Amino acid sequence: MQIEPDTKDWTWVLAEPCPECGLAAADVPPTQIAARVVADLPRWEAVLARPDAGERPTPTTWSPTEYACHVRDVFVLFGQRAQLMLDEDDPLFANWDQDVTAIEDDYASQQASDVSPQLVAAGHGIAAIFDAVPADAWGRVGRRTNGSFFTVETLAQYFWHDVVHHLHDVRG
Repeated sequence: MQIEPDTKDWTWVLAEPCPECGLAAADVPPTQIAARVVADLPRWEAVLARPDAGERPTPTTWSPTEYACHVRDVFVLFGQRAQLMLDEDDPLFANWDQDVTAIEDDYASQQASDVSPQLVAAGHGIAAIFDAVPADAWGRVGRRTNGSFFTVETLAQYFWHDVVHHLHDVRG
């Protein structure tokens, strides 16, 4: 059964706390996000070690493994975007449809035992990028194709909400 696409614009999490996961993303210092990513990787590993990690709780809700595939890809994508913002002036990000990626990469059939080390490696990759941001570069900007713009700081905070929110989704 198909998962209903998420068409919400989640940038509002930069202005107010998320009522679902409780994170106030704007209150998280961006200089702490790399360490938080690394600190939460064992939680993802524990989720993926569950015997039911590949099972959907309902036919229309991703399994923990599918969520982990998404987070793995978020680690990679946001790492690329952050690096682009550090390397170029005001880059325009290519559009990314997470739902198309989930179907094309067949998240539903991926094995938790394969996804876990991929997610950990990608998490360390983005942590290294955020850890290396110079103090004077957090204000550099980039834009999405829908017109939303981010600084490196707000991109990091927006990204961090995604990771925390999905850990909440999988009861990690």
